[in-house]
Amino acid sequence: MEAFLNTVYGTVFWSTISFLVVLVLMRRMAWGPILQGLKEREEEIDGALNTAKQARAEIENLQADNERLLQEARAERDGMMRDARDMSDKLIADAKSTAKTEGERMIDQAKQAIDGERAAAVADLKAEVAKLSLEIAEKLVRQELKDDGSQQDLIGRMISDSKLN
Repeated sequence: MEAFLNTVYGTVFWSTISFLVVLVLMRRMAWGPILQGLKEREEEIDGALNTAKQARAEIENLQADNERLLQEARAERDGMMRDARDMSDKLIADAKSTAKTEGERMIDQAKQAIDGERAAAVADLKAEVAKLSLEIAEKLVRQELKDDGSQQDLIGRMISDSKLN
């Protein structure tokens, strides 16, 4: 036993005993809570990673849904634009057709009005010619009653005075 009290062997022996006692105490009192804390931390990290994976998967699903909705919206927009363009073209074609029909109707009315005015002008001209003819006939009849020489002079003057071009 004296050998254990010697400085070299004694220090090593007691240091080893002290270390083992501290190790046993640490194992019973501190090691369990430390390992429990590490295990809980590991579970929290795993849970957070799983939550992150689920969130990432959900985000990917939402992005896919958004992309699908965007495609549907674009297709609907294109359809609406096509319908609007078709409707616009139809309205323009209808307006052109209506304008053409109305223009033709107005031209026909103008032609009828011109024909009516022409007929009225011809009727006025015929009335004027008839009036002039009566005046000439009246003058001839008056002159005829006088003598033949004056009749010939009157007819010559009348022909030269009239503008029959």
